Amino acid sequence: MTALTLSTSSAAALRADAVVVGVAKGAKSPVVAVGAEAVDKAFGGKLAAVLETLGATGAEGEVTKLPAASGLKAPVVLAVGLGEAPAKGDGYDAETLRRAAGAAARALSGSKKGAFALPIEDPAGAAAVAEGALLGAYAYDKSNGNGGNAKDKDAKDKDKKNNGPLAEVALVGGKPRDKAYKAAVERATALVAEVNRARDLINTPSNLLTPAAFAAEAVAAAKEHGLKIEVLDEKALKKGGYGGILGVGQGSDAPPRLVRIAYTHPKAEKTLALVGKGITYDSGGISLKPAGHNETMKCDMSGAAAVFAAVVAAAKLGLRVNLTGWLALAENMPSGSATRPGDVLSMYGGKTVEVLNTDAEGRLVLADAITRAGEEKPNAIVDVATLTGAMVFALGNRTFGIMTNDEAFRTTLHEVAEEAGEPSWPMPLPDHLRKGIDSPVADMANMGERMGGGLVAGIFLKEFVADGITWGHLDIAGPAFNESGPFGYTPKGGTGTAVRTLVRLAERTADGDLG
Repeated sequence: MTALTLSTSSAAALRADAVVVGVAKGAKSPVVAVGAEAVDKAFGGKLAAVLETLGATGAEGEVTKLPAASGLKAPVVLAVGLGEAPAKGDGYDAETLRRAAGAAARALSGSKKGAFALPIEDPAGAAAVAEGALLGAYAYDKSNGNGGNAKDKDAKDKDKKNNGPLAEVALVGGKPRDKAYKAAVERATALVAEVNRARDLINTPSNLLTPAAFAAEAVAAAKEHGLKIEVLDEKALKKGGYGGILGVGQGSDAPPRLVRIAYTHPKAEKTLALVGKGITYDSGGISLKPAGHNETMKCDMSGAAAVFAAVVAAAKLGLRVNLTGWLALAENMPSGSATRPGDVLSMYGGKTVEVLNTDAEGRLVLADAITRAGEEKPNAIVDVATLTGAMVFALGNRTFGIMTNDEAFRTTLHEVAEEAGEPSWPMPLPDHLRKGIDSPVADMANMGERMGGGLVAGIFLKEFVADGITWGHLDIAGPAFNESGPFGYTPKGGTGTAVRTLVRLAERTADGDLG
């Protein structure tokens, strides 16, 4: 991961490949943002005019590079757009700073060091710039693939040096010796490391990340961070009656797993259970996906990756909360042993489900895990899943949906997602859609009305939440995997969506904000 340092030097005196400054849209022309005073002085107070001559407007995400003026140690100035200049007395919001820092870090890919002199006016601003820069500097290490000979490794190492991520981010400005400032940046660094862990898992090809391999990653992390872990293999799943997970995974040569990974704090008063959908590859099973829909299905374990990363982040941060992660891992494949449409599965806990569509498999593995998580009587359960294409149609590619059995908790989840910088939207669970999952041969079916399919999936999951337990469901099908070009601090490929929301929820719970 890209290194982060706190600098007490001025932006003009710091040796780096480039110094990053902010530029905003003024009333008539671009204006240089707070933090760039020393750089502007080196340009004789005319940096904004030079940038305007080069075509810069200050629009959000706009990047302009120019040779440094005499007096600057860095040879290049990189100006990144912040959007509309704030009103007098106001500062830039955290998400604006994150996106700007991310765009700058991407533009400096392959560089050794970037000095970020963006408008840092308090610890929250420092954290936002740190998060954005470190998230924007992310690159998946393709050399972790199938190996290769020494010559191949040398070539890969050379390629990484030339085209790898920005190696070091130096934050300029703020109060680097202040305890609150240091704490904010340390939190950002720990958080980003776990978002990037989730991204790495999501980007790993499915032949390298089977359910067993994913479970092994969790075991290794648990050992490193002192977490409790339990892995149920196919024999234990059969003995325990986990019909949903087994039913989804029975068509694959790579058998399923259910992983319980837990962080506890001796002074914790609340417990959160996080449940993640971990379909390491989703072909659709017998209800095979059409051509063009299979190529990115390695990302169908993004929910489990987010849950796993959030538990490790909580341990790193020492949060005063108990956090249990449940990773429901399976590969959904078509074969002679696969579950067929029309089959009935006996779920963990005894409920039966008629499988009308084997491509509605995520809700089956989640149902088993939610039921099992509920037996431990947590204060709340939150599941995270790339669950439905319907949610993508409803909210697009950058926003996830929130459904709950408690209106106040739905509001809380929306608030923490916004605080974390992850776009989300509260969705309803209309009672009239429940009838659509009635089955003549089982307690319920795994499919209902086509219209409102994302809500139907939520209604199905709600059936497996124990009475008296607050529950939330995050459908991250849209933002979990970015198939278009990178933007802000978001890379192409796995995004690590929901990690920051889950960690913020854990922090709010530790602070006593969860009722």
